[in-house]
Order: sequence, then C-alpha cells, then structure tokens
Amino acid sequence: MSDVTHILLAIDQGDPQAAEKLLPLVYQELRQLAVQKMAQEKPGQTLQATALVHEAYMRLVDVDKVQRWNSRGHFFAAAAEAMRRILVESARRKAREKHGGDWQRVDFEKLNVATSISPDQLVALDDALVRLSTLDPVAG
Repeated sequence: MSDVTHILLAIDQGDPQAAEKLLPLVYQELRQLAVQKMAQEKPGQTLQATALVHEAYMRLVDVDKVQRWNSRGHFFAAAAEAMRRILVESARRKAREKHGGDWQRVDFEKLNVATSISPDQLVALDDALVRLSTLDPVAG
C-alpha cells in the first residue's frame, strides 16, 4: 500500500494531521492535472492552475464532509471531478449578467481611441475629468 493510500485511510479515520501530510505527496500530480484541465479551457481564463489545485484540495479533504477514498486512483479521479466542477462553476458565474456575462472583451491594443472619439467628446471628457478632480483630487 502506498504512502498516499495510508494517509487517505488516516483521513478516513479522522486523523486531523493526515490532510497536512497528504498535500506534499500529491501536490505535483494535482498541479499537472490542473494544468491539463486549464489547457482545455478558453484563453483568458482568470483562474490559475495553482488556485484550482488549492480549491479542489480543500473540497477533497473538508473535515466537515468526510469522504472515503478506496485508493490513490480513486482520490485522483475525485480530484479531476472536483476541478471540472470548479471550472464549470467559474464559467457559470462569469456568464451571469451580474458578473459581466453580456459584456464583450475589447483588446485595448487594437482599440484606436484617437479615431473613435470626436473632438466634442474629447473636450467633454476633459471637462468631466477637471470637474472630478475638483470634487475628489485622488480620483481625478
């Protein structure tokens, strides 16, 4: 039986220090799994592989929701599932209107500000910024 399996059994039996011993043993594999999952996502994903590993790990070893792991393979299969769910939750959250779901991304480098603003709009913008700086010097 591997060290990981022994620690998983200890977690199953309620050993409070077992989860701390598990992370160093599985971190690299979880990180590789997260990188693979992130590679399947659309570009521009704000969630990083490290954050995905940590979030999945917290879900897997949550002491309030004790889960039973039959083996090392079972643990990593559950980790892959947890990562998938986290990515789906993140995508759903971003798709909500409250989080800008109906917004479209504009690449700033491709935006030609000089030609897209009329001289009147530019003067109005400058006037607004001057008024703002008188109301709030830090913001202006």
